[in-house]
Amino acid sequence: MNLSIILIVPLITMLAVLLAQNKQQVKWLSLAGSAVQLVMAFILYFLFQQARADGQTAQMLFETDYALFSSLHIHFHIGVDGMSVAMIMLTSFVVLAGVLVSWQIDRLHADKKEMTKEFYFLLLLLGLGAYGFFLSLDLFVLFFFLEISVIPKYLLIGIWGSGRKNYSANKLALMLMGGSALILVGILGLYFAGGHSFNLLTLAKTNLNATYQQVLFALLFVGFGVFTALFPFHTWVPDGHSSAPTAGSMFLAGISMKLGGYGCLRVATYLLPEGAKSFANIIIILSAIAILYGAFATMMQKDLKYINAYSSVSHVGFSLLGIGMLTQTAFTGAFMQMISHGLMTALFFAVIGMIYDRTHTRNVDEMGGLMKKIPFIATIFFIVGLCSLGLPGLSGFVAEMTVFIGSWENPDAFHRVATIAAVLSIVVTAVYILRAIGSTMMGPLNTEKYNSIKTATWNEKLAAIILVAGILAIGLMPNWLNDLLKPAAEEIMKRIAGS
Repeated sequence: MNLSIILIVPLITMLAVLLAQNKQQVKWLSLAGSAVQLVMAFILYFLFQQARADGQTAQMLFETDYALFSSLHIHFHIGVDGMSVAMIMLTSFVVLAGVLVSWQIDRLHADKKEMTKEFYFLLLLLGLGAYGFFLSLDLFVLFFFLEISVIPKYLLIGIWGSGRKNYSANKLALMLMGGSALILVGILGLYFAGGHSFNLLTLAKTNLNATYQQVLFALLFVGFGVFTALFPFHTWVPDGHSSAPTAGSMFLAGISMKLGGYGCLRVATYLLPEGAKSFANIIIILSAIAILYGAFATMMQKDLKYINAYSSVSHVGFSLLGIGMLTQTAFTGAFMQMISHGLMTALFFAVIGMIYDRTHTRNVDEMGGLMKKIPFIATIFFIVGLCSLGLPGLSGFVAEMTVFIGSWENPDAFHRVATIAAVLSIVVTAVYILRAIGSTMMGPLNTEKYNSIKTATWNEKLAAIILVAGILAIGLMPNWLNDLLKPAAEEIMKRIAGS
């Protein structure tokens, strides 16, 4: 398979959107392009599995390598392993769902109804940046695609956001650009230390001294950690999520935060194993703090978006905890958690958007009894809530259990205590999730104005079904994802063990 097609399809879709004559064309072209992206992701998965079954043992498959700037050794070098394929599939799910839930964006933002084309263009550009990031094997190109994902977020929040949108957009942009600056310095350090090469696979064969690895690892892990809400650099998450439009929140939590987690594991930990071992305990401590702090902070929230935003800080902490544990099972669990959280939190924000469009409030105290009026939306709210608290049969349980098992493999008392602390957060999660469900969906209708609200539209139902299907596919049949991720986790573990 030529992986360039995964980048060409969104590019063609974006061009078609710009040339569209009216809003309906913009919507249907965006939907068609997003659907093709999902189909391409499934084709990539099946071709990748077939290649592995046929005995192809290369670390990266379907590589494409073109020289962009030969003098600086910058190449358009792309390829995939199991982790890349999984993240591309996640991106295609969220992109399609985001397009669907934005179908009424011109009605919801009547003052910007003439900017529908720009809105969908920015959504598609975010997807393009994510695809390029997960495909890149050249660190310069990887950084380029990472930067593509920052400016659209700022514009989506600043133009189509709500509440303190200007403050939130500026805060998000400044925080993420600060993280990008650290990443750029770390990448340049690798470039000069690794024989003037940005090639990920070449750099993995370079033996750097321990001190150099520690410095570069700190730069790269913190830089990528800013994107993935590493404590204490998480403060942009609640404000950014709460002010973003529904699709923007879905992209921020479902995809953008995963760019950071992927970079922490694929770039920082894989290329700098000595640095990873030196900072492992610090990562574990910060992750445990994030897990518990995020859970308790969520209990204090009344706004549904803030509930999901703070809970995301907690849930993403499980991924970072898995990375810090430095075991193969924990690595696999960390990536499973990224995939699970991407689907779950995108669905959560989609449902919150559906509720807000009908009630014009996100405050749980102002709701109640909505299941009687919007049964489909209420059912989806139940499913995603139960996934968040780790109900067996849903993706959250599989991912978190894999992290816990991988964390417990290390017999050291410090690791065991951190694992127990992380497990205890599940109790707090159950409290705030069940309370949110009860306050919004159960009991009598809180106000008469909700008597006339309508149930979900076709596009909202389709978006929810797509994301629920992904959650169930992992929760009920996790082996396919485990088999996809395991070889890549083994490769990273070899680097850790051999350093």
